[in-house]
Amino acid sequence: MADESLRLVGDIGGTNARFALARIGNGPPVIEQVAYLAVADFSTAEAAMTHYLATLPAGRTPHDAVLAVAGPVVHGVADLTNAKGWHLNEVALAEASGLARVRLINDFAALSLSVPVLHPADLRPIGPGNLIDPKQTVSLIGPGTGTGVGARVVDGSVATILVCEGGHIAFAPTDAIEMELLRALMLRFGRVSLERLLCGQGLVNLHQALAQIEDRTVTEITPSAITDAALAGEEMALATLHRFFAILGSAAGDIALAHGALGGVLLAGGILPRVADLLAASGFRARFEDKGRMSKLTRAMPTNLIVTEGVALLGAAGGI
Repeated sequence: MADESLRLVGDIGGTNARFALARIGNGPPVIEQVAYLAVADFSTAEAAMTHYLATLPAGRTPHDAVLAVAGPVVHGVADLTNAKGWHLNEVALAEASGLARVRLINDFAALSLSVPVLHPADLRPIGPGNLIDPKQTVSLIGPGTGTGVGARVVDGSVATILVCEGGHIAFAPTDAIEMELLRALMLRFGRVSLERLLCGQGLVNLHQALAQIEDRTVTEITPSAITDAALAGEEMALATLHRFFAILGSAAGDIALAHGALGGVLLAGGILPRVADLLAASGFRARFEDKGRMSKLTRAMPTNLIVTEGVALLGAAGGI
């Protein structure tokens, strides 16, 4: 028999699917029974979800579910932008799992929903030491398997979640090197979006394009190999990461201006926490603030990195 105080929550990206139970009560939700599954290990979302449910102890059956997914959700249907084969449908998931209801929401909608329940320990200031102000509009951007963007928009006493695909807006170069990067990437992709640079594969694209510009040998490499080499002090990898941070700073500042994010910007995704010290020492914040006549506005906006795993699960818990 289902427990109406329990909700299945999920955070499904292009690489990993996180499932958990959320206990819903009068206070903030409590997250329990967290499991991490590899998307590549399951042919469908239904298979992954039912596998997780089968691992739960007797008497711990959730009543409903909210799954945060890395892709646009249209009329209860979603496809993962950066993982082939997973087609998610609210009705099919409910039928396969036997739950009363399944709701799909965008993963950055879930992160945006978590903003009011974040604690100082969940955040690391990048730049000036202020924390975000959830009483005002907060933007979010996160490089992971893809590039997520979202916002929690506050108008007076009313807050709403802005769901968007801002990671697919066009890359805007700001100096001569980035103009060369744009030219190199246009030859490969045609239109160059932020996601061609600000994600795991984007880190590889950036590393290879920089090598090409500098007439170095272009080699096959993985995102983790680049971050490992940068943490070890390897020159080319460090140059790649610092350019990555600079482009991220410009993009985050643009998005903050577009959203009117007077409450600040949250940085998320799987890449940044591992290289947080390099990020803090980089040109990210200078590029974030460098907005011409609007620089006074961006200088006042705090930028924080989410350092706690599973925050999207908290947001998903309140997403029904």
